[in-house]
Amino acid sequence: MASLKDLTRLFNGFSLVVNEFAKRSLPATTQNFETLIKKTVVAATDLSGITKGKLHQFTNPATRSPSSNTTTSSDSVVFFTDSPSSQSESTPPPPTTTHVENVAGDSFVGASVVVPDAAVAEKESEAQSFVETVNVNGNQGGKSDDVAPAPSSAPVPLPELRRRKPRERKVPSTPFSRALGFAGLGAGLVWGTLQESTKRLVYGTPSRGNQPALSPFLSEQNAERLALALCRMRGAALKIGQMLSIQDESLVPAPILAALEIVRQGADVMPKLQLNQVLNAELGPDWSSKLISFDYEPLAAASIGQVHQAVIKDGMQVAMKIQYPGVADSIESDIENVKLLLNYTNLIPEGLYLDRAIKVAKEELSRECDYKLEAASQKRFRDLLGGKEGFYVPIVVDDISSKRVLTTELVYGITIDKVALLDQETRNYIGKKLLELTLLELFVFQFMQTDPNWGNFLYDEAAKTINLIDFGAARDFPKRFVDDYLRMVLACANSDSDGVVEMSRRLGFLTGMESDVMLDAHIQAGFIVGLPFSRPGGFDFRSSNITQSISHLGATMLKHRLTPPPDEAYSLHRKLSGAFLACIKIGAVVPCRDLLLEVYKHHKFGEEGNEMLSSDSV
Repeated sequence: MASLKDLTRLFNGFSLVVNEFAKRSLPATTQNFETLIKKTVVAATDLSGITKGKLHQFTNPATRSPSSNTTTSSDSVVFFTDSPSSQSESTPPPPTTTHVENVAGDSFVGASVVVPDAAVAEKESEAQSFVETVNVNGNQGGKSDDVAPAPSSAPVPLPELRRRKPRERKVPSTPFSRALGFAGLGAGLVWGTLQESTKRLVYGTPSRGNQPALSPFLSEQNAERLALALCRMRGAALKIGQMLSIQDESLVPAPILAALEIVRQGADVMPKLQLNQVLNAELGPDWSSKLISFDYEPLAAASIGQVHQAVIKDGMQVAMKIQYPGVADSIESDIENVKLLLNYTNLIPEGLYLDRAIKVAKEELSRECDYKLEAASQKRFRDLLGGKEGFYVPIVVDDISSKRVLTTELVYGITIDKVALLDQETRNYIGKKLLELTLLELFVFQFMQTDPNWGNFLYDEAAKTINLIDFGAARDFPKRFVDDYLRMVLACANSDSDGVVEMSRRLGFLTGMESDVMLDAHIQAGFIVGLPFSRPGGFDFRSSNITQSISHLGATMLKHRLTPPPDEAYSLHRKLSGAFLACIKIGAVVPCRDLLLEVYKHHKFGEEGNEMLSSDSV
């Protein structure tokens, strides 16, 4: 019976997508209609996994000696003469050109290139198939499990990763082609559900121990169809998939999370012809006259754009982030189509208030698609952090930037997940700097880069500096919100129930009409999050079970919540949870309370409710 309901829901959702598409895009003539049918079939088979796109075979990543800046050559690098129209390849590239494997998805969106530490490089293995499980400690296969904390003197090993080789596909850039993509995805999901239902009728429903059986819709094959379709579509659809990928099993089923991990790592790449069309439209046909060289092999392909390495006329190495065509104009329709699929597959729990989350996502994505706004945010952060030890923000190159192309200084470093392989002292230092930065952004600058992707923080071991990249998700926070949020964090740290409830009502997390069950779960969740700030000295994130404890309370809060969180909370909590998860990932010991009290001591509260916490509570 449950399977029949799932199928009905899927068919209804797919029908809505197709009907909406037909209303907006259906051609009038018979000839065009035949073309439409042909394209629909091709798109459906493509996205459902029956046919495959062209595998983009990258050249081997260039090798870089730890003691030298020299690298090997790449066939993808084009060198430009003085004539804008003539392009020629040359054998010896500039000595400092570096190429990296595209495995980190959005983590490279910005001026970055990852140069692995020698200890880290020994742990990495290259993906050998389209999708496979790779253990970065050298083993292949097996299920990815949480890694037990290592002794304080030993690096924390990295878990197994599912890697995906990027494919070269043209980005669907018109409403017509994107609607076809979603229709094809719906068809693929329906087909996968029918396959899984038939399989269960013949072989029985697979056992999951004490847990209820998953819907036939949530099969591993369907999850992978969803992930691969999002990688092909890119844009807002892929971005939402990447947002879902940082959730846990209490909110999103495990098969979907496993497939979305593929989504998080990266999208398909634009063909050279389409890439040149974007560059010509944004920078003019003479854009090459401003460069010495340009690498057509992307450093990364993410949800909104892909990043290429280049060298400008003064010899500076730069990263050029180039937005996919049509992405900015399709945010509204993409999100509405994703919403249809989420609603009719019952994937998202009611307590998540999907409509509010969708509204916030649209606003965030609109900002992220404006590279001029991102350039301004990056310059602002460069000024704010100019005198802060341990942080560096790359230079923006204005004359090779536009609303859809952003060129910035290329910086080097080790991504946070690779820091887990370094010594304990280094991990503690990086964990402290990450948390210090998070507190500074919210409570001092009131301006935060809210994307917690580990690849946005690149550690330069020689300089003991964290290079910061990707400021598309930067936003301001109102003074009153910041004041009350600081009071609430301190109340959580001090296990002050009344303070947590009062500040939560002022901020909009509670209405004042909640049941005792909801209030108790909310307070306990606040105390758990405040635990690292609850006592002086170093807090050992390796021994923390914060995420598991919050997950246990999550179901209760979703069931009894009366109001969605304030809009500011969506991006803020994404960043705060990312900071905590990074510290857990690298096994850092951080003096969290000392950092919080230092910020609180110098914070200037607004006039309203100037001092709601007594000095004794601090």
